[in-house]
Amino acid sequence: MIVELRRYTLRAGRRDELIELFDREFVETQEELGMAVLGQFRDLDRPGQFVWLRGFTDMRSRREGLTSFYSGPAWAKHGPAANATMLDSDDVLLLREIVPVPVFDRGAADPESVLHATIWYWAGPFTAPAQRSADTLAVLETEYAANDFPGLPVREGEHALVWLTRSPLRADVPAEVVKVEHFRLRPTSRSSLH
Repeated sequence: MIVELRRYTLRAGRRDELIELFDREFVETQEELGMAVLGQFRDLDRPGQFVWLRGFTDMRSRREGLTSFYSGPAWAKHGPAANATMLDSDDVLLLREIVPVPVFDRGAADPESVLHATIWYWAGPFTAPAQRSADTLAVLETEYAANDFPGLPVREGEHALVWLTRSPLRADVPAEVVKVEHFRLRPTSRSSLH
């Protein structure tokens, strides 16, 4: 599966407004078009950040799904309100699954649960290490296919490995890793990843 890791920087105090709108209007409307809304989160250390994961069978289905959604009625009606909450929506990594993102019952998240996202960046293409943390939920790596939906930019030239875990990642960081990012994520009430 192809997965977008999307991190939005929002206008001060507007995160809950976007989450309420997103969870109400943008989950089923995307899934009806063949996309998977895998998880929506509050970044606990960055109050102006909304993080979410969207999945696609392959790059062709990504282009088709995005074209249908962003030219469709749900985005036409609610997109302007969503965009009004955002300062930046272009912080996006295009990834592919190594360990698939699990899908749990939507709406069953513990309101106090926390997931951890750790991103390792290499200076160039890499071979993903075989080690896995005991509480690993998913592992994703950079998808190098060209972004064929230019209306939604993705970060290019990134060589990333993303770990989603239940507790802080305890794996050894390879010496070739040049940058590490950590995020503590609280699932929204309608996130299927929790």
